[in-house]
Amino acid sequence: MALHFSQFAGYVIPFAGFLAPIVIWQLKKDDMPELDPHGRNIANWLITEFIASIVFAILAVIGIGLLGFLILAVLSVVFPIIGGIKASQGEIWKYPLTYRFV
Repeated sequence: MALHFSQFAGYVIPFAGFLAPIVIWQLKKDDMPELDPHGRNIANWLITEFIASIVFAILAVIGIGLLGFLILAVLSVVFPIIGGIKASQGEIWKYPLTYRFV
């Protein structure tokens, strides 16, 4: 559960929302095997979110990326909350709209 919520660290410390879940996952995945699928899902979401941010930044130059940024901002809050709730219930939740990189 904390792994999902660690994404919110980026609101306090720049880049911590990206680094914290990845580092925690890599350090704890061998000790806690149930953490591995959560870490993979979060990593895939973070990579997808980063790529989408770049695409929306390029599209913002011509004025059509701003809506994408707004949607991405909402999803970056909603998805970790849903993932954390599902994890607390013992479920593995795959973030929607996410490409599998790892």
